[in-house]
Amino acid sequence: MFMESIKDSLIKFLRLDNLVDNLSGYVEARIDLLKIEIREDVAKVLAQGLVVTAVLLLALMFLLFFSIGFANYLNTFFMNVYAGYWIVAGIYGIPCLLFLLFKKKISNYFERKMMEIIKSKGK
Repeated sequence: MFMESIKDSLIKFLRLDNLVDNLSGYVEARIDLLKIEIREDVAKVLAQGLVVTAVLLLALMFLLFFSIGFANYLNTFFMNVYAGYWIVAGIYGIPCLLFLLFKKKISNYFERKMMEIIKSKGK
């Protein structure tokens, strides 16, 4: 009992109670700020992801209809019912085959580039 009163008196004398209150308030404010920053970052990433998804979907639709139109044009050019479709399939198939053959090198290249971007953003 006596020790507690001495401890309380000493803390009040040194004004450590205000320091502890201020420090805890500062920590709470920093945590709240961090939460707000995280929410903003998440919202920004989700918005960018939505835009990228919409652009990719529209680009895919364009590519699909362009490919069908181009294949039909090649069919009339070669006066054949199926040649245009085979040519368009080859246009997509050859790069796909190259990606499959060199996927390790391509993956390593993009991984290095992403690490460079992440490192430059961190500075």
